[in-house]
Amino acid sequence: MKQTTKNWIGAALLVLGSSAMTGAVVRSTVSSNQPLMQEPVAAMPAPVSAPSGLVDLTSAAESAVGSVVYIKVTQTGKTQRVQIQDPFSDFFGFGDIFGFGGRGQQPQQREYKQPDRHAAGSGVIISADGYIVTNNHVVGEADEIEVKLNDNREFKGRIIGCDATTDLALIKIDAKDLPAIKIGNSDDLKLGQWVLAVGNPFNLTSTVTAGIVSAKARSLGANGIESFIQTDAAINSGNSGGALVNDKGELVGINAMLYSQTGSYSGYGFAIPTSIMNKVVADLKVYGTVQRAVLGVQGSDVSNWIDSEKAKGNEPNLDVVEGVYINQVTDASAAEEAGLEKGDVITEFDGKKVTKMSELQEAIAQHRPGDKVGLTYKRGKKEHKINVTLRNTQGTTKVMEEVDLDQMGVSLKPLSEEEQKSLGINYGLVINAIRNGKMKTAGASKGTIILQVNDQKMQTVEDWEESVKNANQSTDRTLWIKAVTPSGRKVSYVIELDE
Repeated sequence: MKQTTKNWIGAALLVLGSSAMTGAVVRSTVSSNQPLMQEPVAAMPAPVSAPSGLVDLTSAAESAVGSVVYIKVTQTGKTQRVQIQDPFSDFFGFGDIFGFGGRGQQPQQREYKQPDRHAAGSGVIISADGYIVTNNHVVGEADEIEVKLNDNREFKGRIIGCDATTDLALIKIDAKDLPAIKIGNSDDLKLGQWVLAVGNPFNLTSTVTAGIVSAKARSLGANGIESFIQTDAAINSGNSGGALVNDKGELVGINAMLYSQTGSYSGYGFAIPTSIMNKVVADLKVYGTVQRAVLGVQGSDVSNWIDSEKAKGNEPNLDVVEGVYINQVTDASAAEEAGLEKGDVITEFDGKKVTKMSELQEAIAQHRPGDKVGLTYKRGKKEHKINVTLRNTQGTTKVMEEVDLDQMGVSLKPLSEEEQKSLGINYGLVINAIRNGKMKTAGASKGTIILQVNDQKMQTVEDWEESVKNANQSTDRTLWIKAVTPSGRKVSYVIELDE
């Protein structure tokens, strides 16, 4: 479970003897006007009926708990080179008999494997044929995934796709006739509505807690796109990827984050709404990557912008107190094409009222590049209504495909200490194997050392993978590579990912 901490200023409230209201409220039938000493009344008072509006959550819990799984992940420890030297070799001059070299010898390098890392979380079965939704931060770095169902059956899981921007992931197990949860509409949730959090906190499988919806469209700045459902249903480490369900047992969110001062539950949890989840899951199933629509504006909540202007001593007058204030319009974007400008305030998107940035993000996240949507904005005191054709991060309406790193045709590893010293550099990735692919076509060969890709230094293989991914999502889709040949000659390559 992701954790967000914050220091609170003020007095803490201590609640004594509180409990959830689960039955009738018993009231005294004795009038305050009667004397203190009174003969018992023969007739028994009429039973007090249960107050209306109470919700029975037992059916919802029973139907949802079977759809939530326990996920165990393993991340294989990396192998690193470390320097080892006998501490007595220089003192006694006997180091060579232990294999470390004698007096004046350089320390030897040995390979050291870091221990495997293990973690656990939750997931939700969304189809009878084995598709499971969870968080990206649960499985995104996993080398092995084990899924345990509520009936104790265990399966190996494989990743279909991950999306760090929304912190969602889709995995698959080979099974049939699974108890898939019914997916509800998170847009229908109301403040104060009862919800259940189902997951596996602290390895306590199949745990259900209850609370209410405390807020909607909450933004914490943790993910690129977020419009969290805030709830006071208790969640803890291990609840990540679990289900947030309504009183009908329908999935309305994926639990993702805990807001805490202590690292454990102390107030609020946050779930990704199904309005965002449905689109992400559909894209991962079909394309393997999310087809993310982009409007092309940078901005903030109108209320935040007004506060910041007042802090500067200004008196802003936008004639509106809700919406998204546009600070910048991206070049060659859908917003620029539609005529939006800095200072405009977006108040409605695709027929939905927009009061803050998180609501706008949630609405855009439900669309794909190429979708045409209606947009309402205010410029000065005049309202405008326009149609906008959304684009992708590359500025087009085409389907974006994830780059297969195998197409690059290289196997890479970090430079050893010895190689760094001989070349006078302290970073780089050496090509230790090459076959037909984009790198070979560009002129690279075995032994070539990649130093930099698109202004990012190459220190780990993960740096290379991230650079290729970022370039694929950019507008020009080009890799600008600085490298060094085994002889020390500086070279550069340009690789077009469009080809």
